[in-house]
Amino acid sequence: MSSESTLDDEDTFKILIATDIHLGYLEKDAIRGNDSFNTLEEILKSAKTNQVDFILLGGDLFHENKPSRRCLHTCITMLRRYCMGDKPINFNILSDQKVNFNTTHFPWVNYQDENLNISIPAFSIHGNHDDPTGAEGLCALDLISASGLVNHFGHSHSVEKIEISPILMQKGITKLALFGLGSIPDERLYRMFVNKQVTMLRPKEDQDEWFNLFTIHQNRSKHGPTNYIPEQFLDDFIDLVVWGHEHECLIAPTRNEQQLFYVTQPGSSVATSLSPGEAAKKHIGLLRVKGRKMNMQKIPLDTVRQFFIQDVVLADYQDIFTPDTPQVTKKVEDLCYAKVTEMLEQAERERLGCPLTPEKPLIRLRVDYSGGFEAFNTSRFSQKFVDRVANPKDVIHFLRRREQKEDNKDEVNVDYGKLLKTTAVEGLRVEDLVKQYFEATEQNVQLSLLTEHGMGKAIQEFVDKDEKDAIEELITYQLEKTQRHLQARGVTTEQDIDLEIQRFRDSKKNTTEEENEIKEAINRAKAHRLERGEMPVDMSVDLALESDEDAAPLAPPTRGRGRGARGRGSRGRGRGAAASEPKPAGRGRAQKSSAATQSRSIMQAFQSPSQRSSRPGANKSYADEVTIEDSDEDIPVMKTTSAPPRPASSSSSFTKLSSQSQSHSTKGVAFDDSDDEEDDPFKGPSRSRR
Repeated sequence: MSSESTLDDEDTFKILIATDIHLGYLEKDAIRGNDSFNTLEEILKSAKTNQVDFILLGGDLFHENKPSRRCLHTCITMLRRYCMGDKPINFNILSDQKVNFNTTHFPWVNYQDENLNISIPAFSIHGNHDDPTGAEGLCALDLISASGLVNHFGHSHSVEKIEISPILMQKGITKLALFGLGSIPDERLYRMFVNKQVTMLRPKEDQDEWFNLFTIHQNRSKHGPTNYIPEQFLDDFIDLVVWGHEHECLIAPTRNEQQLFYVTQPGSSVATSLSPGEAAKKHIGLLRVKGRKMNMQKIPLDTVRQFFIQDVVLADYQDIFTPDTPQVTKKVEDLCYAKVTEMLEQAERERLGCPLTPEKPLIRLRVDYSGGFEAFNTSRFSQKFVDRVANPKDVIHFLRRREQKEDNKDEVNVDYGKLLKTTAVEGLRVEDLVKQYFEATEQNVQLSLLTEHGMGKAIQEFVDKDEKDAIEELITYQLEKTQRHLQARGVTTEQDIDLEIQRFRDSKKNTTEEENEIKEAINRAKAHRLERGEMPVDMSVDLALESDEDAAPLAPPTRGRGRGARGRGSRGRGRGAAASEPKPAGRGRAQKSSAATQSRSIMQAFQSPSQRSSRPGANKSYADEVTIEDSDEDIPVMKTTSAPPRPASSSSSFTKLSSQSQSHSTKGVAFDDSDDEEDDPFKGPSRSRR
């Protein structure tokens, strides 16, 4: 690579990128207590060594929402040591800083404060670990920001509509628009994206000259139907996305073939769980941006504790032992000892020549003992490595292979008894069972009129509170509302009716209208029960428990739903709750119908829509409207057209674009990921423009 004076000229932004530092993780642990602090110091030292223009942090700077005094003191000390100094700042901020930094009484970037001497500004969004809480909506980052050491941006105060205004920077001829969005519960943000309530502002002038960098802290991998943010939700004018929250280090930028932007996932700087994703080598990134070209240089972190994980399936060692082999437990223990020793030797070899790496590695051996084997005493086993590993208490993890799910090709005739039995063991809620059922039968038995969320709530009322009319009232209410909608639309043909019903149902999903319909149906069911003179089934039981505090519980404690450690009938609820709202019925009560009878009733409610003949177009789901690419392969996807961008706001410098808009037809950012130090990181053709 040519000299720094040639590469890092007056037109080149140099940005150090890191996410998920989790400062303070296991700070009271005798062995691992300083790991996160040592890594933060290495990151800041690397920023100073490389003379970066600024540091960009992608959330979860702190592991706890309320970090300890030691944690805050150490963070402030290191930021002051490495980020303050006489080095001049070579870029300017052009945007309205009162909008960019809206959580502080000093709404300007810290290096422009006449009372501070900042050499390396740090910009950070908040994560889910250090998110704002309380009436004031403050977080630990706001404390550091008030001290002038970090610039906290990307905080949205509204829960109904989000407008992301970028920090506009310029260095020489290079213009950089830095967007940021702090952590928001995934389900809520997913719903806001779907309802087009997320808007990204762009400069009105010279839009194609700006390099657009977006920092986000959300689930990237799919953990549920709405418990993640698909990359396709993000605007296509973005050039590079820095994705926080995911701990696996995938820092080499990958191209999204549908939106045509790049995504870099730096991962965590410290292993907070003993999972395979944490075992990858930890890196931070040195991003160079010049004009519309960029280059990412990977910088390995030497202070990160080594982590090795390995899986052992005992059934694969039938040539050595079987469950019937004499002293098979001793043989299994000897095998595990050999595997752990092998990983320790590998760790020692890799640590040679790197004095900054901690001496004791993290070791995890996951042992699958399915097939009749028995687990041995892990505590006694771990004592053999207490002086050689950093996690002696959890070196061995025993697990059983999950039973293969039956290939259920007939999705109409499902064995509900087996399904109910399995979910009862796993402790799932009724609404989870409803969602699981419709996910399993989405292709052939999709609801055409009702929503899954509404059905789940109605069945929950039926099971937990014995509201016998809840399901019927929900169906009747939504049927009446749909009929009125069709009459108002004047739809006549059968095909048009199907399409209009589908549009009407999808338009209500995850909206307040759906919630209001559910509440109205449940209120109707309660009114019918009161007309019949019936009381909530569990009211007398609650009153009996309140009058006799020493009475034995009716049932053993089960997994709660966020109610803490109190029992279902404890005094902690208050006496007034019984009169105002029916409470969940206790388990094991004689007054309530048996679980088997209720299960059959629930299944009848499920089966009623499935017995109808499927009409054309009735089974189309929302997945047909939003294209989500789950494949790991780089397969080009044809991009769907969407609504035109929103009209310009009253602001003279920005235009609004909804998060699903396809705002421009060209992309001109070039990316070069070559690690060869003899190559110019900014050479290479631009990306083809659409």
